[in-house]
Amino acid sequence: MGNIAEIMDNHVLWVALLACFMAQFLKIVVELVKNRQINLKALFTSGGMPSAHSAFVAALAVGVGQTAGWGTPEFALALVFAIIVMYDAAGVRQAAGLQARILNQIMDEFFQEDHHLNQDRLKELLGHTPIQVIVGFFLGVAVSWMASFSY
Repeated sequence: MGNIAEIMDNHVLWVALLACFMAQFLKIVVELVKNRQINLKALFTSGGMPSAHSAFVAALAVGVGQTAGWGTPEFALALVFAIIVMYDAAGVRQAAGLQARILNQIMDEFFQEDHHLNQDRLKELLGHTPIQVIVGFFLGVAVSWMASFSY
């Protein structure tokens, strides 16, 4: 039980989770401004503005730097992890989403005729644009810096 108590007292973890949840909540606000309707599904989906993945790992890296030190191996590990996650969010996952969109278009055209293949659509909103990743990054950094004033 001591390990669970230590996890529950981990300020850096809670700040990173807060940044992630804030990014997910902001997706609802962005959807409201953009489409003039509330989309609660945005709370539970990947992709969109801002990147919750980027906010999460940026807050984590900054929190580790603030608590363990900017020159420590722990910060280096957190920073490298954050860079990989953000690169993946804007690169690999974005490309997979574009491929899904093209495959869905092909399937739509293919099924205009009578074929008997699986018609399940692929999820297109997988990744982020670079600006979504950058906004998520700055959100995570800001949340971590603001939280540092509370302890």
